[in-house]
Amino acid sequence: MSTLVYYIEILTAGYVAVTLVLYMLSLRIPAAGFFARLLVSYVALLICASYGVFVSIFLRLFGQARSSQWATARAFKYVMWYTTGVAFTVEDPHNYLGTTRPAVFIAPHQTELDVLMLGCVFPKHCAVTAKKSLKSVPFLGWFMALSGTVFIDRANSTSARHAMSGAAEEMQRERQSVFMFPEGTRSYAKEPMLLPFKKGAFHLAVQAGVPIVPVVVGNYSDILYVQAKKFISGSIPVKVLKPIETKNLTPADVEDLTRDTREAMLREMVNLTSKARGQPIAMPTQSNVDGVVKASGTQATAS
Repeated sequence: MSTLVYYIEILTAGYVAVTLVLYMLSLRIPAAGFFARLLVSYVALLICASYGVFVSIFLRLFGQARSSQWATARAFKYVMWYTTGVAFTVEDPHNYLGTTRPAVFIAPHQTELDVLMLGCVFPKHCAVTAKKSLKSVPFLGWFMALSGTVFIDRANSTSARHAMSGAAEEMQRERQSVFMFPEGTRSYAKEPMLLPFKKGAFHLAVQAGVPIVPVVVGNYSDILYVQAKKFISGSIPVKVLKPIETKNLTPADVEDLTRDTREAMLREMVNLTSKARGQPIAMPTQSNVDGVVKASGTQATAS
């Protein structure tokens, strides 16, 4: 046991030393800062995921397990702020994050840094959805399973529909909100844009009869741009838009609902980015006419 502890201490000390050296080198070599913050972010995620496992177990004893993702998200927010200098500044003057429940919260998916965005905006009594394969990932998967994450088996359309149906029932029964990324994958875009939206989040909202709350994030390639190995400290603007009611809507309305929501989010994303950069930005063109994925089965209903 003592030998194992010794090797862990050596590895930890080496990891810290390499990170500090990279931070110092970043004063002359900007790319070094990219790798330094990357190393810190991985450790922060591991620490907070481990913390989340224990928090989930502890809160479960008091019947508050559904708040464990919120508690873990907030921990990640502060760990990242102190270690990388990156934070998301949230504009929510009407407190939609705190007063709209249950709801389907949606946001653009730019990079892996969106995990930190969740840390800054994640509401109480809310859960994320995730692909089923993440369930087996040590620490992170354990935490997600213990804290009520809705896992989607994208390879099985029957399972996916069942998971969405179960999520809708749970939202109604427990007044539980869900946070989703309707693009389904990261865009890594340098300028403000949105990939076509998949319709799973909108089907879920209509099925559960709950509002959709768009959470718009300005493009932050000035903070993190993976292709150029750029990762610096800074603040990223976020704005919570007015909830969109889905009562009395049917599955036939989902495509229009998806398109209209995406257009509103894209306009606000351009506005936020323009204000942050201090210069006008044109609305991007979209090759897909309405920006909605035309698909059936898992891709359309559970992404």
